[in-house]
Amino acid sequence: MTSKQVTPPAGAVRLSKEAASAAVRPLSGVRITGGLLHHWQRRNSTATIPHTIEQLRAASNVANLSRLLEQDPPPYRGRYPFLDTDLYKTLEGLAYELGDGSAEEGVRDFYEEVVTLLERVQAGDGYLNSFFQDPAATKKPWEDLAWGHELYNLGHLIQAAVAAHRRMGDDRLLRIARRFADLVTARFADSGVCGHPEVEMALVELFRETGERSYLDLAAAFVDRRGSGQLKHSIFPGDYFQDHVPFRELPSVTGHAVRMAYLAAGAADVLLETGDATLAEALERLWDDMVATKLYITGGLGSRHSDEAIGDRYELPSERAYSETCAAIALMQWAWRMFLATGAASYLDVFERVLYNAYAVGLSADGRAFFYDNPLQRRPDHEQRSGAEAGGEPLRRAWFGCPCCPPNIVRWMAQLADYVAAERDGAVLVAQYATARIETAELALAMETGYPWDGDVRLTVERAPQGAYGLALRVPGWARGATLTVNGESVPAEPETGWLTVERTWTAGDEVRLTLPMPVRAHGSHPYLDATRGALSLARGPLVYCVEQHDSPQAAVDDLLVGVNDATAASTRQDGLAPGAVVLDVQAHPAPPPPAELYPELPSPGTALPGTKVPATFVPYFLWGNRGPAAMRVWVRTPDTTNGKKAT
Repeated sequence: MTSKQVTPPAGAVRLSKEAASAAVRPLSGVRITGGLLHHWQRRNSTATIPHTIEQLRAASNVANLSRLLEQDPPPYRGRYPFLDTDLYKTLEGLAYELGDGSAEEGVRDFYEEVVTLLERVQAGDGYLNSFFQDPAATKKPWEDLAWGHELYNLGHLIQAAVAAHRRMGDDRLLRIARRFADLVTARFADSGVCGHPEVEMALVELFRETGERSYLDLAAAFVDRRGSGQLKHSIFPGDYFQDHVPFRELPSVTGHAVRMAYLAAGAADVLLETGDATLAEALERLWDDMVATKLYITGGLGSRHSDEAIGDRYELPSERAYSETCAAIALMQWAWRMFLATGAASYLDVFERVLYNAYAVGLSADGRAFFYDNPLQRRPDHEQRSGAEAGGEPLRRAWFGCPCCPPNIVRWMAQLADYVAAERDGAVLVAQYATARIETAELALAMETGYPWDGDVRLTVERAPQGAYGLALRVPGWARGATLTVNGESVPAEPETGWLTVERTWTAGDEVRLTLPMPVRAHGSHPYLDATRGALSLARGPLVYCVEQHDSPQAAVDDLLVGVNDATAASTRQDGLAPGAVVLDVQAHPAPPPPAELYPELPSPGTALPGTKVPATFVPYFLWGNRGPAAMRVWVRTPDTTNGKKAT
């Protein structure tokens, strides 16, 4: 959910001086009207949301609530005690859909049904959880803070409630959430912390919406209680829970990837409201270390399946990448808050990388099937990818036993417009590029672009402010040679790292044009990153590309050799995989036959490559896996590493 600065009601404790003068504020007056992001949002409305509602009913998420109204309720269905969150995340997305009038038939009925159920089953003291409220539950409320996820549940309830209040003017969920939050502020005033961070962000958002200072104070306390010995660790050690040392002393992002990113995003929210310099230092240090040593080229976070954890520095195996879709969403939440706190474009560069790659890949092209984990390589004999027609699992699944990712995709897709632009005193900052309308109290802009397929962005002033006003356009870190014109004339833009800023007196009809060249790029990897040493990956604009066996008819993808010159000479063309999709046609070398031994003795260098080349088409990584099971690679071998020999 976007961070929204509001004026507290009369009598409330006001924000600190530092927070009140924050450089950057989010904008709610943005609507995406065309292009790829609009296509994604329409798919969300017409396919993903109806599918998710259907699956929530089939999995008994709704029935788990309604059964509590029965005198002798049937057993709770599901393996996990936190399945209410999937309803809350979905409600958050529905609040956006219903608020802007884009919801499909039946959405309103589902929303009303669930909200009414929540009103009816909430306990007299405000407690709400369909697992723990069952008289036959195996555990009592608050008995297992490490794994019970009760505060995690509350966090998602609050976020749905705030979205409904802001977008729809509906305060019913807000009343429910506040009753539960008030119970929690009393229960955890002095001690206790949840095993799964998330409520910290939500409590800060609830403070922003209501002006009630106790919510902010509790969020700050939850951040500070990490590493204090208040959480009982089981199954995994303390670092899994980010609870082995105090947050400010964490040497690196660690443990369960989703928990880590949610915790950091919550700490960033506390920073935004308090101006806590020690939090700022810790967050910046953790972020920089993560980007430098622990983030996949797709923006994915998390390399271990056993504990869904981040792993060591440079531990980034392609085929074993966990890179959970929820972690991608959590990372974007952290990135956005760091941008609001600092105004730095570098955080938006990571946001964008995650958005178009690690997040987007989690959903099928038809919007009805999902990846939970998002590897960067699939081998030909991967046993779970033999295809449903052969008795194996399909590439993506319609639902999961722990279905946290699908409704998370729903809510994030519905609110993408919240992350297109921001403002600071006397200026609008365009953070992401999409065909959209941007409106503030002073300025209205129409933005048109084919991004991310091309780098031409045109902004037209529809309503001009009085006097001089700034327009700052982000120049992504991958862009070289960006140009800016106003009404067709090149203008000297104020240089600022990651931004091109023009300040002038605007007139309705003025046109600003940003051109971001998009050549094909070849990326290598750090020498400590053993998994991809001697390989390269292809990118264009914000998109990372991969090759599927479907698109390499003359050679196995494991046998493709692509040099830097081959990569940068790749041609681009439109393809029907997605509206406007651009693919890369590469002429690659076929590798010499591999040795028979698994670990051959290295011969002297100097093996020549075959003179012929074979064609291969690289597609955007987020589109892989929509045409049936096949081998796939993001990182491909280079001619310098053929069976341990240096090719000439």
